[in-house]
Amino acid sequence: MADLELVRRLVNAENGLAIVSTLRQDGSIQTSLVNAGVVGDDVAFVARSSTRKIANIERAGRAAITFRSGWEWAAVEGPARVAGDDAQLLRDVFTAAGGTHDDWDTYDRVMKEEGRVAVFVEPARITSN
Repeated sequence: MADLELVRRLVNAENGLAIVSTLRQDGSIQTSLVNAGVVGDDVAFVARSSTRKIANIERAGRAAITFRSGWEWAAVEGPARVAGDDAQLLRDVFTAAGGTHDDWDTYDRVMKEEGRVAVFVEPARITSN
């Protein structure tokens, strides 16, 4: 099984770009592109609270996130939770995904206006090539 060190390397190689997959109510898969990173022992991303992926995670409680650089990839799947809109938490996830900002007060204001929340995925399984 791959580990979070591989995920960190792929995050750094591709500016945190990743595909998140969630389970729709009808059992089909919903996917979207996000910026994600490793925060503590979890993989995390920030999204608008009004998105379908957030509704899917709140209902199903699971997600998978796939990172790639060139032909190397790693997928993290497991229990997922919406952790909330705490400003410091959103900053931590943003920087873990490779983001930087010159004006954190503006960043905080925009995240609040847009209804952004942090999502954490516990790596129950990490697969890779």
